[in-house]
Amino acid sequence: MVPQVPKAGLDRDGGDEVRRGVGPLIPPLTESQRPLRQQVFERVRAAGLIPRVTLARELAVSPASVTTITQELIEAGLIEETAAPRDTESAGRGRPAVALGVRAGAHHVAGMKISDREHTAVVVDFAGRLVADDVIPRRPGPMALADLLDAVEALLARVCAKAGIGKSALSAVGIGVPGFVDVAEGMVFWSSVLNDRGVPLATAASARLGLPVAIDNDANLVALAELWFGAGRELSDFAVVTIEHGLGMGFVMNHRLYRGAQRVGMELGHTKVQLDGALCRCGQRGCLEAYVADYALAREATTALNWGHKESQPINILLESLYDHAKAGNATAKSIFRRAGRYLAVGLSNVINLFDPELIILSGERMRYDYLYAADTLAEMDALVINTGRPRPPIEIHAWGDLLWAHGAAALALSAVTEGLLAPAGREIAA
Repeated sequence: MVPQVPKAGLDRDGGDEVRRGVGPLIPPLTESQRPLRQQVFERVRAAGLIPRVTLARELAVSPASVTTITQELIEAGLIEETAAPRDTESAGRGRPAVALGVRAGAHHVAGMKISDREHTAVVVDFAGRLVADDVIPRRPGPMALADLLDAVEALLARVCAKAGIGKSALSAVGIGVPGFVDVAEGMVFWSSVLNDRGVPLATAASARLGLPVAIDNDANLVALAELWFGAGRELSDFAVVTIEHGLGMGFVMNHRLYRGAQRVGMELGHTKVQLDGALCRCGQRGCLEAYVADYALAREATTALNWGHKESQPINILLESLYDHAKAGNATAKSIFRRAGRYLAVGLSNVINLFDPELIILSGERMRYDYLYAADTLAEMDALVINTGRPRPPIEIHAWGDLLWAHGAAALALSAVTEGLLAPAGREIAA
Protein backbone atom coordinates (compact mmCIF):
# COMPACT_ATOMS: atom_id res chain seq x y z
CA MET A 1 0.00 0.00 0.00
CA VAL A 2 1.03 3.61 -0.36
CA PRO A 3 2.49 4.63 3.01
CA GLN A 4 0.19 6.82 5.10
CA VAL A 5 1.20 10.46 4.95
CA PRO A 6 1.15 11.93 8.46
CA LYS A 7 -0.87 15.05 9.12
CA ALA A 8 1.83 17.65 9.50
CA GLY A 9 2.00 20.04 12.41
CA LEU A 10 2.75 23.65 11.63
CA ASP A 11 4.93 26.01 13.63
CA ARG A 12 3.10 29.33 13.79
CA ASP A 13 5.71 31.17 15.88
CA GLY A 14 7.49 32.81 12.95
CA GLY A 15 6.53 34.39 9.68
CA ASP A 16 6.86 31.38 7.38
CA GLU A 17 5.22 28.26 8.69
CA VAL A 18 7.54 25.28 8.81
CA ARG A 19 6.52 21.65 8.78
CA ARG A 20 7.65 19.92 11.99
CA GLY A 21 6.41 16.41 11.24
CA VAL A 22 4.79 15.96 14.65
CA GLY A 23 1.21 15.10 15.59
CA PRO A 24 -1.70 16.94 13.99
CA LEU A 25 -2.07 20.50 15.26
CA ILE A 26 -4.73 21.41 12.70
CA PRO A 27 -8.39 20.84 13.49
CA PRO A 28 -9.74 17.54 12.13
CA LEU A 29 -11.99 17.72 9.11
CA THR A 30 -15.49 16.31 9.49
CA GLU A 31 -16.42 13.27 7.43
CA SER A 32 -19.98 14.20 6.54
CA GLN A 33 -19.01 16.21 3.45
CA ARG A 34 -15.81 14.50 2.39
CA PRO A 35 -16.77 13.74 -1.25
CA LEU A 36 -17.77 17.34 -1.93
CA ARG A 37 -14.82 18.62 0.08
CA GLN A 38 -12.51 16.61 -2.17
CA GLN A 39 -14.15 18.12 -5.24
CA VAL A 40 -13.82 21.63 -3.82
CA PHE A 41 -10.13 21.22 -3.06
CA GLU A 42 -9.34 19.65 -6.42
CA ARG A 43 -11.19 22.40 -8.28
CA VAL A 44 -9.30 25.10 -6.37
CA ARG A 45 -6.02 23.33 -7.09
CA ALA A 46 -6.79 22.98 -10.80
CA ALA A 47 -7.97 26.57 -11.17
CA GLY A 48 -5.04 28.18 -9.36
CA LEU A 49 -7.26 31.03 -8.14
CA ILE A 50 -11.04 30.89 -8.08
CA PRO A 51 -13.77 32.95 -6.35
CA ARG A 52 -16.30 31.14 -4.14
CA VAL A 53 -19.19 32.12 -6.37
CA THR A 54 -17.48 30.57 -9.40
CA LEU A 55 -16.65 27.46 -7.38
CA ALA A 56 -20.31 27.06 -6.38
CA ARG A 57 -21.48 27.52 -9.95
CA GLU A 58 -18.99 25.06 -11.45
CA LEU A 59 -19.76 22.38 -8.85
CA ALA A 60 -23.54 23.05 -8.98
CA VAL A 61 -23.82 23.40 -5.20
CA SER A 62 -25.12 26.17 -2.96
CA PRO A 63 -22.86 29.10 -2.06
CA ALA A 64 -23.52 28.31 1.61
CA SER A 65 -22.11 24.79 1.20
CA VAL A 66 -19.04 26.13 -0.57
CA THR A 67 -18.52 28.71 2.21
CA THR A 68 -18.71 26.03 4.91
CA ILE A 69 -16.34 23.64 3.14
CA THR A 70 -13.81 26.25 2.12
CA GLN A 71 -13.69 27.56 5.67
CA GLU A 72 -12.83 24.04 6.86
CA LEU A 73 -10.09 23.82 4.26
CA ILE A 74 -8.73 27.22 5.28
CA GLU A 75 -8.66 26.22 8.95
CA ALA A 76 -6.93 22.97 7.97
CA GLY A 77 -4.18 24.96 6.27
CA LEU A 78 -4.87 23.59 2.79
CA ILE A 79 -6.19 26.67 1.00
CA GLU A 80 -6.11 30.41 1.61
CA GLU A 81 -7.84 33.58 0.56
CA THR A 82 -6.05 35.98 -1.72
CA ALA A 83 -6.91 39.10 -3.67
CA ALA A 84 -8.26 38.18 -7.09
CA PRO A 85 -6.90 39.98 -10.16
CA ARG A 86 -9.16 42.84 -11.25
CA ASP A 87 -9.75 44.20 -14.70
CA THR A 88 -8.84 47.82 -15.43
CA GLU A 89 -12.49 48.97 -15.59
CA SER A 90 -13.31 47.84 -12.03
CA ALA A 91 -9.99 48.82 -10.48
CA GLY A 92 -10.45 51.11 -7.49
CA ARG A 93 -14.20 50.58 -7.20
CA GLY A 94 -15.74 48.65 -4.33
CA ARG A 95 -14.15 46.07 -2.09
CA PRO A 96 -11.35 44.02 -3.68
CA ALA A 97 -12.50 40.63 -4.94
CA VAL A 98 -11.33 37.60 -2.97
CA ALA A 99 -10.33 34.30 -4.54
CA LEU A 100 -9.27 30.96 -3.13
CA GLY A 101 -5.98 29.26 -3.86
CA VAL A 102 -3.94 26.37 -2.56
CA ARG A 103 -1.71 27.40 0.33
CA ALA A 104 1.58 26.87 -1.49
CA GLY A 105 3.84 26.86 1.56
CA ALA A 106 1.83 24.29 3.49
CA HIS A 107 3.80 21.35 2.11
CA HIS A 108 6.67 20.50 -0.19
CA VAL A 109 7.12 17.19 -1.99
CA ALA A 110 9.70 15.63 -4.29
CA GLY A 111 9.07 13.70 -7.47
CA MET A 112 11.55 11.42 -9.23
CA LYS A 113 11.74 9.43 -12.42
CA ILE A 114 14.07 6.43 -12.34
CA SER A 115 15.04 5.75 -15.92
CA ASP A 116 17.22 3.52 -18.06
CA ARG A 117 19.31 6.51 -19.13
CA GLU A 118 19.09 9.12 -16.36
CA HIS A 119 17.33 9.92 -13.11
CA THR A 120 15.45 13.20 -12.75
CA ALA A 121 13.94 14.92 -9.72
CA VAL A 122 11.92 17.99 -8.82
CA VAL A 123 10.80 19.66 -5.61
CA VAL A 124 7.45 21.43 -5.81
CA ASP A 125 5.32 23.32 -3.31
CA PHE A 126 1.74 22.41 -2.36
CA ALA A 127 0.40 24.33 -5.36
CA GLY A 128 2.60 22.28 -7.67
CA ARG A 129 4.99 25.12 -8.48
CA LEU A 130 8.56 24.11 -9.28
CA VAL A 131 11.11 24.96 -6.59
CA ALA A 132 14.15 23.03 -7.85
CA ASP A 133 15.14 20.26 -10.25
CA ASP A 134 18.15 18.05 -10.90
CA VAL A 135 19.33 15.28 -13.22
CA ILE A 136 21.81 12.44 -12.69
CA PRO A 137 22.95 10.48 -15.77
CA ARG A 138 23.53 6.75 -15.45
CA ARG A 139 24.80 3.82 -17.44
CA PRO A 140 21.97 1.77 -19.00
CA GLY A 141 20.97 -1.56 -17.56
CA PRO A 142 19.08 -3.01 -14.59
CA MET A 143 20.30 -2.34 -11.06
CA ALA A 144 20.23 -4.10 -7.73
CA LEU A 145 17.70 -2.61 -5.30
CA ALA A 146 20.47 -1.32 -3.03
CA ASP A 147 22.10 0.54 -5.93
CA LEU A 148 18.79 2.06 -6.98
CA LEU A 149 18.15 3.25 -3.43
CA ASP A 150 21.63 4.76 -3.31
CA ALA A 151 20.83 6.71 -6.47
CA VAL A 152 17.45 7.85 -5.11
CA GLU A 153 19.01 9.01 -1.84
CA ALA A 154 21.82 10.89 -3.60
CA LEU A 155 19.45 12.57 -6.06
CA LEU A 156 17.06 13.60 -3.29
CA ALA A 157 19.91 15.17 -1.33
CA ARG A 158 21.02 17.12 -4.41
CA VAL A 159 17.59 18.45 -5.35
CA CYS A 160 16.78 19.39 -1.74
CA ALA A 161 20.07 21.30 -1.54
CA LYS A 162 19.09 23.19 -4.69
CA ALA A 163 15.67 23.92 -3.17
CA GLY A 164 17.29 25.19 0.01
CA ILE A 165 15.31 22.85 2.26
CA GLY A 166 16.16 19.86 4.37
CA LYS A 167 14.88 16.41 3.52
CA SER A 168 12.74 16.47 6.66
CA ALA A 169 10.81 19.44 5.25
CA LEU A 170 9.27 17.16 2.60
CA SER A 171 5.83 15.71 3.24
CA ALA A 172 6.19 12.87 0.72
CA VAL A 173 8.21 11.56 -2.22
CA GLY A 174 6.79 10.19 -5.47
CA ILE A 175 8.84 7.84 -7.64
CA GLY A 176 8.08 6.70 -11.18
CA VAL A 177 9.67 3.63 -12.74
CA PRO A 178 9.05 1.85 -16.04
CA GLY A 179 7.35 -1.52 -15.88
CA PHE A 180 4.50 -3.22 -14.06
CA VAL A 181 3.79 -1.37 -10.82
CA ASP A 182 1.04 -1.72 -8.20
CA VAL A 183 0.66 1.76 -6.71
CA ALA A 184 -1.50 0.59 -3.79
CA GLU A 185 0.94 -2.10 -2.68
CA GLY A 186 4.04 -0.11 -3.58
CA MET A 187 5.24 -3.17 -5.50
CA VAL A 188 7.26 -3.38 -8.71
CA PHE A 189 6.41 -6.69 -10.37
CA TRP A 190 8.88 -6.09 -13.22
CA SER A 191 10.95 -3.13 -14.35
CA SER A 192 13.77 -2.64 -16.80
CA VAL A 193 15.68 -0.69 -14.12
CA LEU A 194 15.67 -3.52 -11.54
CA ASN A 195 17.42 -6.88 -11.56
CA ASP A 196 14.72 -8.60 -9.52
CA ARG A 197 10.98 -9.02 -9.86
CA GLY A 198 8.43 -8.48 -7.11
CA VAL A 199 10.34 -5.65 -5.40
CA PRO A 200 8.55 -3.75 -2.56
CA LEU A 201 10.11 -0.50 -3.72
CA ALA A 202 7.86 1.94 -1.83
CA THR A 203 8.56 0.28 1.51
CA ALA A 204 12.28 0.00 0.83
CA ALA A 205 12.59 3.61 -0.35
CA SER A 206 10.53 4.90 2.58
CA ALA A 207 12.79 3.06 5.03
CA ARG A 208 15.92 4.43 3.35
CA LEU A 209 14.68 8.04 3.09
CA GLY A 210 12.67 8.22 6.30
CA LEU A 211 9.76 9.72 4.37
CA PRO A 212 6.42 8.51 3.00
CA VAL A 213 6.98 7.22 -0.55
CA ALA A 214 4.46 6.49 -3.30
CA ILE A 215 5.46 4.76 -6.55
CA ASP A 216 3.76 4.25 -9.90
CA ASN A 217 4.40 3.34 -13.51
CA ASP A 218 6.15 6.25 -15.19
CA ALA A 219 3.65 6.55 -18.06
CA ASN A 220 0.83 6.87 -15.52
CA LEU A 221 2.74 9.76 -14.01
CA VAL A 222 3.02 11.59 -17.33
CA ALA A 223 -0.78 11.34 -17.58
CA LEU A 224 -1.04 12.60 -14.01
CA ALA A 225 1.25 15.53 -14.87
CA GLU A 226 -1.00 16.40 -17.82
CA LEU A 227 -4.07 16.10 -15.57
CA TRP A 228 -2.66 18.35 -12.85
CA PHE A 229 -0.52 20.79 -14.80
CA GLY A 230 -1.08 20.39 -18.55
CA ALA A 231 -3.56 19.86 -21.35
CA GLY A 232 -5.72 17.49 -19.33
CA ARG A 233 -6.84 20.04 -16.74
CA GLU A 234 -9.97 20.78 -18.76
CA LEU A 235 -10.66 17.24 -20.01
CA SER A 236 -12.49 14.35 -18.38
CA ASP A 237 -11.15 11.50 -20.58
CA PHE A 238 -7.81 11.45 -22.38
CA ALA A 239 -4.89 9.13 -23.11
CA VAL A 240 -1.15 9.77 -22.93
CA VAL A 241 1.09 7.47 -24.98
CA THR A 242 4.78 7.75 -24.10
CA ILE A 243 7.57 6.67 -26.44
CA GLU A 244 11.10 6.61 -25.11
CA HIS A 245 13.12 3.68 -23.81
CA GLY A 246 9.82 1.78 -23.83
CA LEU A 247 6.24 2.46 -24.87
CA GLY A 248 3.67 3.18 -22.18
CA MET A 249 0.22 4.61 -21.70
CA GLY A 250 -1.62 6.45 -18.98
CA PHE A 251 -5.38 6.90 -19.21
CA VAL A 252 -7.56 9.44 -17.42
CA MET A 253 -11.22 8.51 -17.08
CA ASN A 254 -13.72 10.91 -15.54
CA HIS A 255 -10.92 13.18 -14.30
CA ARG A 256 -9.17 10.28 -12.52
CA LEU A 257 -6.19 8.15 -13.47
CA TYR A 258 -7.44 4.69 -14.43
CA ARG A 259 -5.21 1.74 -13.57
CA GLY A 260 -7.47 -1.32 -13.80
CA ALA A 261 -8.86 -3.78 -11.25
CA GLN A 262 -5.42 -4.94 -10.11
CA ARG A 263 -3.79 -1.54 -10.77
CA VAL A 264 -1.43 -2.80 -13.47
CA GLY A 265 -3.53 -2.11 -16.57
CA MET A 266 -3.06 0.25 -19.50
CA GLU A 267 0.10 -1.56 -20.67
CA LEU A 268 -0.30 -0.58 -24.30
CA GLY A 269 3.34 -1.33 -25.02
CA HIS A 270 2.83 -4.97 -24.08
CA THR A 271 -0.26 -5.59 -26.16
CA LYS A 272 0.58 -8.13 -28.86
CA VAL A 273 0.79 -7.03 -32.46
CA GLN A 274 2.67 -10.03 -33.90
CA LEU A 275 2.40 -13.64 -32.71
CA ASP A 276 5.88 -15.10 -32.07
CA GLY A 277 7.26 -11.73 -33.15
CA ALA A 278 10.22 -9.63 -32.02
CA LEU A 279 11.60 -10.16 -28.53
CA CYS A 280 10.48 -7.55 -26.01
CA ARG A 281 12.54 -6.56 -22.99
CA CYS A 282 9.73 -7.90 -20.77
CA GLY A 283 10.67 -11.39 -21.95
CA GLN A 284 7.68 -12.01 -24.23
CA ARG A 285 7.46 -11.75 -28.00
CA GLY A 286 5.38 -9.65 -30.34
CA CYS A 287 4.76 -6.69 -27.99
CA LEU A 288 4.03 -3.33 -29.58
CA GLU A 289 6.99 -1.86 -27.69
CA ALA A 290 9.35 -4.29 -29.43
CA TYR A 291 8.59 -2.53 -32.74
CA VAL A 292 8.39 1.12 -31.68
CA ALA A 293 10.64 1.82 -28.65
CA ASP A 294 14.21 3.08 -28.98
CA TYR A 295 15.83 -0.32 -28.53
CA ALA A 296 13.58 -1.68 -31.30
CA LEU A 297 14.71 1.05 -33.70
CA ALA A 298 18.34 0.49 -32.73
CA ARG A 299 17.98 -3.26 -33.25
CA GLU A 300 16.52 -2.70 -36.72
CA ALA A 301 19.28 -0.23 -37.60
CA THR A 302 22.16 -2.51 -36.62
CA THR A 303 20.67 -5.29 -38.75
CA ALA A 304 19.24 -3.51 -41.79
CA LEU A 305 22.09 -1.00 -42.14
CA ASN A 306 24.83 -3.44 -41.12
CA TRP A 307 25.72 -1.23 -38.16
CA GLY A 308 27.08 -4.00 -35.98
CA HIS A 309 30.17 -1.89 -35.36
CA LYS A 310 27.94 0.73 -33.67
CA GLU A 311 26.36 -1.63 -31.14
CA SER A 312 28.71 -0.37 -28.43
CA GLN A 313 27.43 3.19 -28.89
CA PRO A 314 24.78 4.60 -26.55
CA ILE A 315 21.32 4.08 -28.04
CA ASN A 316 20.59 7.81 -28.19
CA ILE A 317 23.67 8.44 -30.34
CA LEU A 318 22.81 5.52 -32.62
CA LEU A 319 19.25 6.80 -33.02
CA GLU A 320 20.47 10.30 -33.82
CA SER A 321 22.60 8.80 -36.57
CA LEU A 322 19.63 6.79 -37.85
CA TYR A 323 17.45 9.91 -37.87
CA ASP A 324 20.10 11.93 -39.71
CA HIS A 325 20.36 9.20 -42.36
CA ALA A 326 16.57 9.18 -42.76
CA LYS A 327 16.43 12.96 -43.13
CA ALA A 328 19.23 12.77 -45.69
CA GLY A 329 17.10 10.43 -47.80
CA ASN A 330 18.49 7.01 -46.89
CA ALA A 331 15.68 4.66 -47.95
CA THR A 332 16.52 1.95 -45.42
CA ALA A 333 16.64 4.39 -42.51
CA LYS A 334 13.33 5.91 -43.61
CA SER A 335 11.77 2.45 -43.86
CA ILE A 336 12.77 1.67 -40.27
CA PHE A 337 10.86 4.69 -38.99
CA ARG A 338 8.02 3.97 -41.39
CA ARG A 339 7.65 0.43 -40.05
CA ALA A 340 7.66 1.68 -36.45
CA GLY A 341 5.08 4.30 -37.40
CA ARG A 342 2.79 1.67 -38.90
CA TYR A 343 2.89 -0.37 -35.70
CA LEU A 344 2.25 2.79 -33.70
CA ALA A 345 -0.79 3.43 -35.92
CA VAL A 346 -2.11 -0.01 -34.94
CA GLY A 347 -1.65 0.75 -31.25
CA LEU A 348 -3.27 4.18 -31.42
CA SER A 349 -6.24 2.90 -33.41
CA ASN A 350 -6.79 0.25 -30.73
CA VAL A 351 -6.76 2.96 -28.04
CA ILE A 352 -9.41 4.91 -29.95
CA ASN A 353 -11.56 1.86 -30.65
CA LEU A 354 -11.38 0.69 -27.03
CA PHE A 355 -11.65 3.93 -25.04
CA ASP A 356 -12.89 6.72 -27.33
CA PRO A 357 -10.80 9.41 -25.54
CA GLU A 358 -11.32 13.15 -26.01
CA LEU A 359 -7.63 13.57 -26.79
CA ILE A 360 -4.51 11.46 -27.33
CA ILE A 361 -1.20 13.02 -26.28
CA LEU A 362 2.00 11.57 -27.70
CA SER A 363 4.79 12.37 -25.29
CA GLY A 364 8.43 11.56 -24.70
CA GLU A 365 11.86 12.24 -26.08
CA ARG A 366 11.31 10.05 -29.16
CA MET A 367 8.51 12.31 -30.39
CA ARG A 368 11.15 14.54 -31.91
CA TYR A 369 11.43 11.82 -34.55
CA ASP A 370 8.58 13.08 -36.68
CA TYR A 371 8.58 9.99 -38.88
CA LEU A 372 6.74 8.20 -36.07
CA TYR A 373 3.71 10.44 -36.51
CA ALA A 374 4.04 11.41 -40.15
CA ALA A 375 0.93 12.08 -42.24
CA ASP A 376 0.91 8.58 -43.72
CA THR A 377 1.11 7.08 -40.23
CA LEU A 378 -1.91 9.09 -39.07
CA ALA A 379 -3.75 8.23 -42.28
CA GLU A 380 -3.14 4.54 -41.62
CA MET A 381 -4.42 4.98 -38.07
CA ASP A 382 -7.57 6.63 -39.44
CA ALA A 383 -8.13 3.66 -41.72
CA LEU A 384 -7.96 1.29 -38.74
CA VAL A 385 -10.36 3.27 -36.54
CA ILE A 386 -14.03 2.26 -36.52
CA ASN A 387 -15.88 4.45 -39.01
CA THR A 388 -18.74 6.11 -37.13
CA GLY A 389 -18.97 9.20 -39.29
CA ARG A 390 -17.69 11.27 -36.39
CA PRO A 391 -14.24 12.87 -36.22
CA ARG A 392 -11.54 10.92 -34.43
CA PRO A 393 -10.03 12.41 -31.28
CA PRO A 394 -7.29 14.95 -31.91
CA ILE A 395 -3.66 13.98 -31.40
CA GLU A 396 -1.18 16.38 -29.81
CA ILE A 397 2.59 16.02 -29.70
CA HIS A 398 4.27 16.96 -26.43
CA ALA A 399 7.99 16.41 -26.95
CA TRP A 400 8.94 17.40 -23.42
CA GLY A 401 11.94 16.19 -21.47
CA ASP A 402 12.29 13.92 -18.48
CA LEU A 403 11.34 16.65 -16.01
CA LEU A 404 7.71 16.17 -17.05
CA TRP A 405 7.87 12.62 -15.73
CA ALA A 406 9.32 13.86 -12.44
CA HIS A 407 6.51 16.44 -12.24
CA GLY A 408 4.08 13.55 -12.55
CA ALA A 409 5.80 11.79 -9.67
CA ALA A 410 5.49 15.01 -7.65
CA ALA A 411 1.77 15.10 -8.50
CA LEU A 412 1.50 11.54 -7.15
CA ALA A 413 3.14 12.68 -3.91
CA LEU A 414 0.86 15.72 -3.70
CA SER A 415 -2.15 13.47 -4.25
CA ALA A 416 -1.00 11.20 -1.44
CA VAL A 417 -0.57 14.17 0.91
CA THR A 418 -4.01 15.60 0.18
CA GLU A 419 -5.67 12.18 0.42
CA GLY A 420 -4.05 11.71 3.81
CA LEU A 421 -5.23 15.11 5.00
CA LEU A 422 -8.75 14.86 3.63
CA ALA A 423 -9.40 11.18 4.38
CA PRO A 424 -11.05 10.29 7.69
CA ALA A 425 -8.82 9.08 10.51
CA GLY A 426 -7.57 5.55 10.05
CA ARG A 427 -8.37 5.47 6.35
CA GLU A 428 -5.61 4.32 4.02
CA ILE A 429 -4.58 6.61 1.22
CA ALA A 430 -6.20 5.61 -2.03
CA ALA A 431 -4.18 6.31 -5.12
